[in-house]
Amino acid sequence: MPYVAFKEWAIVCDALAKGTQAIIIRKGGIAEAGGEFRPDHSRFLLYPTQFHEQQQQGIKPEYAPHLERLPEVNPAAGMLRFTHFCEVVAVQHMRDLETASRLDRLHIWNEALIRQRFAYRSPGFYVLLVRVFQLNQEIDAIEKPEYAGCKTWVLLDELDGEYAGEPVLNDAEFEAAARQLRDALLG
Repeated sequence: MPYVAFKEWAIVCDALAKGTQAIIIRKGGIAEAGGEFRPDHSRFLLYPTQFHEQQQQGIKPEYAPHLERLPEVNPAAGMLRFTHFCEVVAVQHMRDLETASRLDRLHIWNEALIRQRFAYRSPGFYVLLVRVFQLNQEIDAIEKPEYAGCKTWVLLDELDGEYAGEPVLNDAEFEAAARQLRDALLG
């Protein structure tokens, strides 16, 4: 079965890989049908992107120094390196900004970006509770032109394999993160 990769800001991938956050917030990519994100895959590789200037302006100030210390995510020009994968545990479509604002302690985005993303086109966005795993073995792939652009999902049809690795958060830590999400949603 080919791997599926999920494109996300490198700083967010780093936070997921370190266990700093266990949710992904997604509105939709420009290249997606109708600009609307669809949680089509329950397991995917994290595909860190580094070309968004918004990363600097869109994160909470305390995470800005992490941008400068991000490790190089790709082994060489024209190559991609995947080190982590996610399993989606729950998906929630947020349609209320007040409820979405209660998620603040669960992610690294700043309030201005959350408000902007929430209001873009039609109000709302998706929140994915994900269990993040470090791959047992890194996966290298050639970066193809069709991977470029503002899209979420990339099918790595030249790579087949099983998703195997160790969870970033142990069971108790992950349950605590899931409980924080439930508490935020309930108010």
